[in-house]
Amino acid sequence: MSQTAVPVNVYMEMTPNPATMKFVANKYLISDGSQAEYNSALEAKDSSPLAEALFKFPFVQKVFIAGNFVSITKNDSIQWDYVNMELREFLKSFVEEGNVAVIKAPEPKAETADNKPKKVYDPSEYDDVIRGLLEEFVRPAVEQDGGAIDFLGYDNGIVTVGLKGACSGCPSSTMTLRGGIENLLKQHIPDVRAVVAEEE
Repeated sequence: MSQTAVPVNVYMEMTPNPATMKFVANKYLISDGSQAEYNSALEAKDSSPLAEALFKFPFVQKVFIAGNFVSITKNDSIQWDYVNMELREFLKSFVEEGNVAVIKAPEPKAETADNKPKKVYDPSEYDDVIRGLLEEFVRPAVEQDGGAIDFLGYDNGIVTVGLKGACSGCPSSTMTLRGGIENLLKQHIPDVRAVVAEEE
């Protein structure tokens, strides 16, 4: 008796970042809460067949995969209107054919974009509280916008986070950090003075 395949649906959502579009599938692309972000086909090699394939589109600049969605950041060479449907159909076929989106999520980078070593933060008494607040109040909204936020560390009143996907390089991410996240953390932890994003 043959099994009936579940039809794959992919729909698009705009994000606050005009350069990034979120494509949502009715199947998980990566499970267990992992995330995978790629800035080039070279980074995606041997890690994500989906990202590798997407980088073959000449306008794709960055690919972020989490849960059941992929956020694609494009360059300025073409408008979304001209490529939305093509990308949606490509993703639909990719998932329908049973391809694996991510074989192995990439390891976190040990250095920043300008090759400086990333700061290593000492554990603080506030780490668990900050992680809990970000997980409960911030992560769902950020994922809704096609991105992700990671707590990196607390040092002398400054909370440092990493932004991925649509949030990275988004014009409104500074407002989100200053307004939403900073206010939330200050309400619960009076010692918090500011929230900053570490550049990838």
